[in-house]
Amino acid sequence: MSLKSTIEAQIKSAMLAKNQARLLALRAIKSAILLEETAGTAHELTPEQETKILMKAVKQRKDSAETYVSNGRQELADKEYSEIAVIEEFLPKMLTEEELKARLQEIITRLGASGPSDLGKVMGVATKELAGLAEGKTISATVKQLLS
Repeated sequence: MSLKSTIEAQIKSAMLAKNQARLLALRAIKSAILLEETAGTAHELTPEQETKILMKAVKQRKDSAETYVSNGRQELADKEYSEIAVIEEFLPKMLTEEELKARLQEIITRLGASGPSDLGKVMGVATKELAGLAEGKTISATVKQLLS
């Protein structure tokens, strides 16, 4: 079952349960997927593209929530956090910090990277291999730590 059809089924169940918060988040995901599918030439999305869309949606909501908190609007931040929770249900399981360090150390060893000057080379490979499994910010910070 594709992500799109899974989300459509979840939308129906959220409507039946009258769960407005969940329904709003699911409709936002469906909208983002439809926009991407119809951008340029109409095409079916790959699972990697779907994951990228979901990660972008989570990042946008985290940024919004941080802005709301800094401006004293906790109720709006809570709404964003609840949407994040719904979106994360459809993302693959993220790596723990220990798992991420182990995978990055393996990449560093494989590339023969020795110091901060090799950061770009390691990041290029790491972001491709770990796409959808960890956030770019986290990967970058961990690589910097391991190379220094």
